[in-house]
Amino acid sequence: MTDSTGSHVARQRQRLTASVTDLDVDRQRAMLIGLVRSRNDIAKGNASLDELALLTDTAGSEPVLSILVRRERPDAATFLGKGKLRELVAESKAADIDVVVFDNDLTPAQQRNLQQAFQCDVVDRVALILDIFAQHAHTKEGMLQVELAQYRYRLPRLRGKGTELSRLGAGIGTRGPGETKLETDRRRILDRIRKIETELKDAKRSRDTRSKQRRRGGDPVVAIVGYTNAGKSTLFNRLTDAGVLVEDRLFATLDSTVRKLELPHGHSALVSDTVGFVRELPHELVEAFRSTLEEVADAHLLVHLVDASDADPELQLSTVRLVLNEIGASEVPELVVFNKIDAIDATALDRLRALHEGAVFISAQTGEGVPELLEDIVVGLSALSVEIDYSIPYERGDVLADLHASGDVLKERHTDTGTEITVRLPNEEAHRFRLFVADSAASL
Repeated sequence: MTDSTGSHVARQRQRLTASVTDLDVDRQRAMLIGLVRSRNDIAKGNASLDELALLTDTAGSEPVLSILVRRERPDAATFLGKGKLRELVAESKAADIDVVVFDNDLTPAQQRNLQQAFQCDVVDRVALILDIFAQHAHTKEGMLQVELAQYRYRLPRLRGKGTELSRLGAGIGTRGPGETKLETDRRRILDRIRKIETELKDAKRSRDTRSKQRRRGGDPVVAIVGYTNAGKSTLFNRLTDAGVLVEDRLFATLDSTVRKLELPHGHSALVSDTVGFVRELPHELVEAFRSTLEEVADAHLLVHLVDASDADPELQLSTVRLVLNEIGASEVPELVVFNKIDAIDATALDRLRALHEGAVFISAQTGEGVPELLEDIVVGLSALSVEIDYSIPYERGDVLADLHASGDVLKERHTDTGTEITVRLPNEEAHRFRLFVADSAASL
């Protein structure tokens, strides 16, 4: 079964704009191919192809054909099978295709065989996302992380490619480390990987130091997480006036940004904007960006933003939670926030409200619901800490210093016998100071 009808392609082309990438080159014409195992998977397969079209557009190529193939299992050599491959090769030549993008992972052998058959570049979903990250990484650490991920992906694909790797280009899969680097032998590539890993460890140490300094400042950390293009940067700007880049593109934000957030009732927090997630996020990227993503696991509260206007918001929720689990952040308290309520009708909104009691519904674009979100953040953070009065003898200056470092000091008064201090502490820290609670009857 092949869904290559004009309606599906037209729907894709209506959604995408023929904008030009940062590089001054003509946009490649792309053919998108997805494979599903049964008729029950067709709707899901088409939705995945829709997302692949957006990814391809973000990478700088123009999707002109979108084809869904039904096959019980991929062919080991050509992924598609000889008959279907001949049919699609003919379609690609007729449409003057420059690059073929598969929605599924390809083995190195399948990729080589497909490139020989199509006589053009062939990439899979992993290579496509890596390419987008290569375009959007701007900090030194971000660029190193992308470079590491691309080397890990390309290393097993060196065999048999020979001089093909010597060409330089501006199409999907040709950015990042640079093809000339990949002409070197495996040993030099592995040496480069080790060097990048060392640099990233140094960067992580610096980030850990900054994180400890922020924690000593007493402000809790709120991380905005969510599916790519859910509106995280728009919400971040709405909350902090940070002026972070906002684009209607996937993965517009890669490098996390931290700003002060003023909350109701005199409270404050630090809020961070993080990289967006996507279904089947390449393992190479999760590993390469692990040190950055681990900042999410160190947050006190996650604001999990979901695009309420998406065709499958439940899939967004589950996808993000899978990644959070992989990076050790599944235990961090989560506040689910449905964004873009201005873009859906009342019936769909009522359905989401019924399915997700306790969630917050906002429009980061218009500001609707944002005051309620701020109130809920205060409530969520307050549940994670406790306010306690302590009486510290003067000879225990070490305890007093530890309290200052561990919590937010609200009041402090010196008496004849010691220091009376009121501190807001994280719940998990409070038990350490139970011997110095001012009210002897209090127990923790």
